[in-house]
Amino acid sequence: MKIIVIGATGTVGKAVAEQLGQRHEIVAVGSSSGQYRADIADIGQVRAVFAQIAAAHGRVDAVVVAAGRLAFAPLAEFTPEQFRVGLESKLMGQVNAAQVAQEFLADGGSITLTSGIVAHQPIRNGASAAMVNAAVEGYARGAAIELPRGIRINVVSPTLLTESLDSYGPFFPGFETAPASRVALAYSRSVEGAQTGQVYKVW
Repeated sequence: MKIIVIGATGTVGKAVAEQLGQRHEIVAVGSSSGQYRADIADIGQVRAVFAQIAAAHGRVDAVVVAAGRLAFAPLAEFTPEQFRVGLESKLMGQVNAAQVAQEFLADGGSITLTSGIVAHQPIRNGASAAMVNAAVEGYARGAAIELPRGIRINVVSPTLLTESLDSYGPFFPGFETAPASRVALAYSRSVEGAQTGQVYKVW
């Protein structure tokens, strides 16, 4: 299979590319580095990068999105601008990618998006993250019943990554972590499996 991994230079994306790259051709997309580059919050850039990839590689079999920014702050201090970070990047960025991907995927292809544990187990300073992650999952469930040509869509919901403990550990007291290599297996399950409309939890 030919698989586009958006966010391939990030911690999760690298692990996904390594896992799936053992068996398939990976086309890496990053925001500021990688084989191809695009800011997924800008649907124009998303369309342009998919067109570039199609010109070079033809139709692809799967698209994985492991990208998107979030803001963290106490609820009482959260500003509309901070809320828009997650809404425009992690939510609409992934929606942009999924909407555009439909035009470039082969019949029976798949889309895999990324949410997170705080959609179901909220944390302090994480109201935006809980909202955005839940919305990503809602979008995928809704899209799953309408996607054409047998295209599937799923979401991977990871807990805090072991590799991110130093950076984000204070936000997640008492949470168990999961290594990126274990999280990557859930993306493999989505891409290489047969289900659609699922949320694969790695908690």
